[in-house]
Amino acid sequence: MSKDPADGINDLPNVVDAEFRMPHAGPREPVSTHKPRILLLYGSLRARSYSRFLTLEAERLLQAMGAETRIFDPSGLPLPDDAPEDHPKVKELRSLANWSEGQVWCSPERHGAMTAIMKAQIDWIPLNSGAVRPTQGKTLAVMQVSGGSQSFNAVNQLRVLGRWMRMLTIPNQSSVAKAFQEFDEAGRMKPSSYYDRVVDVMEELMKFTLLTRDVSPYLTDRYSERVETAEELSKRVNLPKAAGS
Repeated sequence: MSKDPADGINDLPNVVDAEFRMPHAGPREPVSTHKPRILLLYGSLRARSYSRFLTLEAERLLQAMGAETRIFDPSGLPLPDDAPEDHPKVKELRSLANWSEGQVWCSPERHGAMTAIMKAQIDWIPLNSGAVRPTQGKTLAVMQVSGGSQSFNAVNQLRVLGRWMRMLTIPNQSSVAKAFQEFDEAGRMKPSSYYDRVVDVMEELMKFTLLTRDVSPYLTDRYSERVETAEELSKRVNLPKAAGS
């Protein structure tokens, strides 16, 4: 015999009943009709930058799949905390982060890690900006290029950051080994299994973005934050009463 859901809440003495939610399929309306908005970031300033080349290939694929895209040029972006928040490049980056519904992060692997250029871009995007969370609930695809054999250090680190930024990081990813062999003189990626994987990743990013962009507020609605909000509201409402008592 199935249990009444109401019985379950009685077994959770630490839960605030009024803020506890039974998960359901989520809202279905409204359904966005505009093109998915994807921001792409890359982590190198070299003239012949393979992470930029890979990012450009990703952009071409996303546009062919129906996305509207923007690529942020990190040249001129100051180090985190070394300039005011109204610096033009910082404002540009944050505006694009707000605009986006999904993102692609592509970094070279340097000394076994993502580059400082990649990390600086992510560090300039705040978790909170007033009432707006620039990355929460947005989709993310991660990619990396390597000068030597295939590695996953950079994409693994990017996944950690994506989780920290409260993003929905897709399962698939791309790691291009010996990147200098995978692009022609014009910077276009040659046909290969690496290229096929990039197609897979962009296709998956589009699917996840289309499926989640209208329900991301629901998917990221948190019990702990509802409780905190309720407590703050209670204090504000009861303050005059307490002062007059």
